[in-house]
Amino acid sequence: MNLTQFCGGEDFFDSAKVFNSTNPEFSFCFQHMVFDLVPCVFFLVFSIPYYFVNRNSLNSHIPVSKLFTAKVVFTNLLWLLAFANLGYGFWEYSHDNLVPYVDLVSPLIVGICMALAVFFLNFDRKKGIRSSSLLTCYWLTYCVLWALIFKSEVELLLQNKSLEKRETFRCITFFISYACVIALFIMSFFVDKPPALLPKDPYADEITIQFNNNNLTRVLKPKRQPCPEHSSTFLSRTVFEWFSSMIWVGYKRPLVEDDLWDLNGEDKTARISRHFQHNWNQEKKICLTQETGASDEENLALNDDEEILLEEPTNVDIKQKVPSLFKVLVKTFGPSFLPSVFLRLVYDILVFVSPQLLSAIIAFTSSTAPVWQGYGLAVLFFLTAILQTTAFQNYFHVCYTIGMRMRSAVVSAVYKKAFVLSSGARKDSTAGEIVNLMSVDAQRFMDLMPYINCLWSAPFEILLAVIFLWKTMGPSVMAGVGLMILLVPINGLLANKMLKLQAAQMEQKDERIKVINEILNGIKVLKMYSWELSFKDKVSAIRNKELNLMKKFVYLDVILTFSWSFAPFMVSLVTFAVYLLSDPSHSLDAQKIFVSISLFDLVQFPLLNLPFTVSAVVQAKLSLKRLQQFLNYDELDPKCINEKPDSSFAVEVDNGTFAWDKSDEPTLRNISLEVPKGSLVAVVGQVGSGKSSLISCLLGDMEKTNGKVAVQGSVAYVAQEAWIQNMTLQDNILFGQTMNEEKYEETLDACELREDLKMFPTGDQTEIGEKGINLSGGQKQRVSIARAVYRDADVYLLDDPLSAVDAHVGKNLFDNVLGPGGCLRQKTRILVTHGITFLPQADQIIVMNKGKISEVGNYDELLVKNGDFAEFLRNYAELKSAKSDDELFVDEETKQPPALSRLSSISFPNDEPVDAIVGSPGSMTACKLLQRQRSRLSTSDDLHQTHALYGNENSEKTEKGRVRKLSVEKITEDKLITTETVETGNIKSSVLLMYMKAVGTIASIGLLIGYTFDNVSTVYSRIWLSEWSDEVAKHNGTQNDTGYRLAIYGVLGVSKAVFNLMSSFGIYYGGILASGYLHAKMLDNIVQVPMSFFDTTPLGRIVNRFSKDIYLIDDTIPQSFSGFLETLFMSIATIFAIVFSLPIFGAVILPILILYWFVQRFYVKTSRQLQRLESISRSPIYSHFSETLTGVSTIRAYRLQQSFIQQNEAKVDANQMAHYPNIVSNRWLSLRLQVVGSLIVLFATIFAVIERGTISSGLVGLAVSYAMQITQLLHWVVRSASEIETNIVAVERVEEYANVKQEAPLVVDNQVPLENWPEFGEIKFVNYSTRYRDGLSLVVHNINVNINGREKIGVVGRTGAGKSSLTLALFRIIEAAEGMITIDGLDIAKMGLHSLRSRISIIPQDPVLFSGTLRMNLDPFDVYNDIELWDALEHSHLKTFVSGLVDKLEHKVAEGGQNLSVGQRQLVCLARALLRKSKILVLDEATAAVDLETDDLIQATIRAHFADCTTFTIAHRLRTIMDSTRILVMDAGQVAEYDTPDSLLKAKGLFYSMAKNSGLAS
Repeated sequence: MNLTQFCGGEDFFDSAKVFNSTNPEFSFCFQHMVFDLVPCVFFLVFSIPYYFVNRNSLNSHIPVSKLFTAKVVFTNLLWLLAFANLGYGFWEYSHDNLVPYVDLVSPLIVGICMALAVFFLNFDRKKGIRSSSLLTCYWLTYCVLWALIFKSEVELLLQNKSLEKRETFRCITFFISYACVIALFIMSFFVDKPPALLPKDPYADEITIQFNNNNLTRVLKPKRQPCPEHSSTFLSRTVFEWFSSMIWVGYKRPLVEDDLWDLNGEDKTARISRHFQHNWNQEKKICLTQETGASDEENLALNDDEEILLEEPTNVDIKQKVPSLFKVLVKTFGPSFLPSVFLRLVYDILVFVSPQLLSAIIAFTSSTAPVWQGYGLAVLFFLTAILQTTAFQNYFHVCYTIGMRMRSAVVSAVYKKAFVLSSGARKDSTAGEIVNLMSVDAQRFMDLMPYINCLWSAPFEILLAVIFLWKTMGPSVMAGVGLMILLVPINGLLANKMLKLQAAQMEQKDERIKVINEILNGIKVLKMYSWELSFKDKVSAIRNKELNLMKKFVYLDVILTFSWSFAPFMVSLVTFAVYLLSDPSHSLDAQKIFVSISLFDLVQFPLLNLPFTVSAVVQAKLSLKRLQQFLNYDELDPKCINEKPDSSFAVEVDNGTFAWDKSDEPTLRNISLEVPKGSLVAVVGQVGSGKSSLISCLLGDMEKTNGKVAVQGSVAYVAQEAWIQNMTLQDNILFGQTMNEEKYEETLDACELREDLKMFPTGDQTEIGEKGINLSGGQKQRVSIARAVYRDADVYLLDDPLSAVDAHVGKNLFDNVLGPGGCLRQKTRILVTHGITFLPQADQIIVMNKGKISEVGNYDELLVKNGDFAEFLRNYAELKSAKSDDELFVDEETKQPPALSRLSSISFPNDEPVDAIVGSPGSMTACKLLQRQRSRLSTSDDLHQTHALYGNENSEKTEKGRVRKLSVEKITEDKLITTETVETGNIKSSVLLMYMKAVGTIASIGLLIGYTFDNVSTVYSRIWLSEWSDEVAKHNGTQNDTGYRLAIYGVLGVSKAVFNLMSSFGIYYGGILASGYLHAKMLDNIVQVPMSFFDTTPLGRIVNRFSKDIYLIDDTIPQSFSGFLETLFMSIATIFAIVFSLPIFGAVILPILILYWFVQRFYVKTSRQLQRLESISRSPIYSHFSETLTGVSTIRAYRLQQSFIQQNEAKVDANQMAHYPNIVSNRWLSLRLQVVGSLIVLFATIFAVIERGTISSGLVGLAVSYAMQITQLLHWVVRSASEIETNIVAVERVEEYANVKQEAPLVVDNQVPLENWPEFGEIKFVNYSTRYRDGLSLVVHNINVNINGREKIGVVGRTGAGKSSLTLALFRIIEAAEGMITIDGLDIAKMGLHSLRSRISIIPQDPVLFSGTLRMNLDPFDVYNDIELWDALEHSHLKTFVSGLVDKLEHKVAEGGQNLSVGQRQLVCLARALLRKSKILVLDEATAAVDLETDDLIQATIRAHFADCTTFTIAHRLRTIMDSTRILVMDAGQVAEYDTPDSLLKAKGLFYSMAKNSGLAS
């Protein structure tokens, strides 16, 4: 049976009736076979993947709705009508009527498909699918194709002849069926009810983020409005119409964070990160299994669904196969990425339809075919363009969404890894490097996703182009293909070189961010030392290396881009030349030229994308390597700490050996100890003996190389350097626990915080600045202790927390918290301490010596042993002092405490009895020795900073002083950390002009000339080809002057290439100049802004400007400008070419351009504001991460990793909530712009049809071929302009910090003091008053003090007295509000800051060191020679230590000086002061946080080497200033007393009461 018999004797397709008729007619058989069954084929093909993709949906069923019922009724009616047609056919057949087979087959298949549609309606309802993509496309296909059947049926009815019963029946059933299909398609514009039950998300959390205060707030239900994407119809999602509501809001007013929608469930970081972590752990286990040969049961014992933060290290002797991050990313995101492959394939196929339509249009204009064909081709052109852009924009949407999810996974994985990094791995991964992993490297994965499909799409497009070119030009095309193949290895070499340059550039970027991070963390010390310029130069040197590498990279990138942009022209030239010269009969007509040109243009797109793809792949490959290396770093062993539930000991260590790194020598050796439950254990020892390391090994922070460690129950940890978060004081104490009012109040009282709360403007709701910036050292430590107390843990590990607080506060803390009568008396406490007075009350004392436990026992036992402990005590017994003076200061009740009576009967190794030490007239009494830790001031100026930072406003308090209720306005008013400003409205023209100025005049002129003549050459080369084709037509296909024509075409192509190279080089080179200028300008300003800026600005926010924003200026903005200028000039040239070919087109181009402008302005307000919101929501991620890195040991000790991970996820989600709408807004714009652009193609082809006979085929080819390009060009003009306006926000943000108000000048030309200034060190405060910031109250008032040269001045005072403010005033960290300070008669306010600060030395309380060499930390300006450096080290008691180092002065100091002890760091600060040899030395509580031994060393050195200097000592230990010349007593910001110590004691005033309270006066 042939097709004619199957159709019942009718021709299946009659081309004459279709193509040669003014009213085309399709046979009924064709209508049934094509128009009926094509939708069925589509439905059957796509129903299978649709079913398998959605069968595992987590959504619950949708309740039956009226909409669903209507859909079911109409769909059932459709299959009933189809089977009615089938039944009628069988009835006719049974009555021996002739029934064509097509009348039986077609209704049968249609009926089956309609019945299947009923099944999928129910399937969608049960799977919670509210709008079906499959059924929507199915009904749409029927609506379009049945419109042609509808035309035929109407024409049949309009004929004046009677219809047969069969025709009448089928006509009725068709009209009813078509009405049902139209109704079903209309119903597709409405979404069904939501599922009855929301699926339980296993990764959901209840954390929402508030941008206005950067604090995480736990709420029961997220208040943010859900994203409307999933509640929209399939058609709305396809054309992004669901996003129009946000575009409209953004057009009417600037968007704010409350306008942002919540993320979709599948886009939330929690779900993504758990999925990624699961696959990563699986990959690690597979690698472990392959390497060790262990069984699956052994290596896969852990539940795969559980998140593994810590993984037991494998045997170091086994070479472990490195887990592949690439495989994990593919496994995690590959299935979601597959739709993009399909969409890209559809787009690539549709792209090659346009050249065939162009060929048909050119043929039509030179033929006599019916005019409907021309209009039909125009409509096909338009519909093809619409389908292309719809597929293309949805392709990009999928790619960018996957890139966004990938970024979330990477950021989360890096954050989690930071918790488990071993101490050795932490040395190899600085904070700057990790920040770059989270910002730059994660961003590169996002940048790669739109290009990744080009790896297969580009060759596929090139292959299709070659096939169609072969059809047009024959074998000649292979010459051009050979040229393209030749370019591949050349570009491969370039790409390899670019990879190496990119790796080197990333190393410099990491180093730069690390140094900037250190500068920001130590900015106060840098200013006091006047080292800002040295460290700024260090950053600048790194930046210059980075820029040089960028230049080399850009040179290669320009060459790469040039080669691929020049390739299409060369391919066309070679192809035309070979085609013409290979056979004299060959000629180039309009059809061959412009179809070939359009195909060459299509080849140009993948060829132009290849450099970007190669570049993106190169960068992503490097980032992948860096991330994989980081994620595979050694981790802490979670099993190094065990539990023994049945043990009577809270802590047990059996023969433990510990090191900070596996490759290092052990820090602790042969450690064995047993700590009974509920006991107080003190750990003592000299500097570097291993006390803090002992605490670290119990926390699991060290590498255990031998032995066993067991800790029973929960742990609370108080670090030596208190870790405070940027949140309220209450939140710092609660630390994630629920509020228990009674316990909270008791904790405040026990930790001496009640008085502090009274001074805070909003009580315990006061926001604590980053790193506790608005708290004193003592306050920070007490908050840290309060956090531990409130935790109610089983074991407390306390690393010398009492050294940072005052004597009486320390005693109260010990008595009320740590001691036998404290609130923790029933807990196990291990206390590292230098406070000898506490030792008699300890149940057990552990003596550390050179990394070993030398002695263990109680106080009496150790004294009897007469070993290291007794030696430890004797080391602090000073044999100078006069008894008469001591008796004056020693309280009667403390002359001979019980501890001394026990000590007096013990003999030391030299047989000198303790009695001789205690009672000897010529020695300091041992009583005085043991009271040393108590001889402190009443506080450490703890509350002074509260007044300084907030003023003296009273807050609303209860009778206990704690704030209960505060208005939002009050809390906001007293907020310390400023909210990051969000600019609104248009980008200021000054920002754009400033960027263009930074690019440079020469580069700007060069790129403008290049772009202009590049496009002039291009347009004229096309006009030249058009004239060439017309000449061929005039001469009946014969070709004349072939060589001349080819030569001119070649010259035009070469000139285009040269100018293209000039413009590309100009834009990228100018971008590097601008980037270098902006970075330098911001850096210069940041190092010279006042300290108040750093007090109120999170460091993460500043780092964000130097990392992400500079990255945008380095890479993204030059690309955006390049794209904008290139497409703008090409668009102007294209419009000129179209109007030149079709002058009538000028009538519509202006309205279309106006429509373009309107759409762009409508969109850009929203896009720009979304970019701003995205930028400011990024900073909290880095701030939180930096905060986490600092306190990682504390977080691990409290086992709060999961809580902090959730906080990080919430902050990433907050950023993605702004980023995702930004992605969608670009797609929304692109789709609409390309639809508008498609109108240009439509009008160009319509005008070509109208002008048929009056216009040459060459001009038609020129106009339509350019019209095909204009859609993409105008779209990219608007997109690039929007990208510039969006990304220029980075320049705006950098410019903001480049213009922050600076401090006074570093040098004032006419106020430079003499070289020997200050000669005498005479200081005068004359009516001096100051405040911390404008708008705050004065912190010191009317200070009038004269300090003679060489005097030793001690500064003391009660809480809030203003002591620290005097130091800051002396260095002009804060400026005078009234009065002045003079040094040797010169007003310090009139001279430059550098002139002042470089002539004064300071030993600060917190010793700050920087990564680099020890030499650099001592002498960053290279002023001193080695002899001077070693002399300073000798006098600062560091010579022996440094001499023992392998690299001596070139020893590498870790970030923050972490590879040196606190005492050693303080001694380095002493060496700095010794080198400077200033006449004025300021000691700002310099020995507050060091042990007694270091204190002795510092005091001895100061007395010996600064005897002829004026010293200004803010005292923490009162005894250290008792030998001062005079003592300045401050009270409430004013001078209360100022005289010699003896006179003040005899006067029995304020100083006397302090001495008495500290046990130094009776």
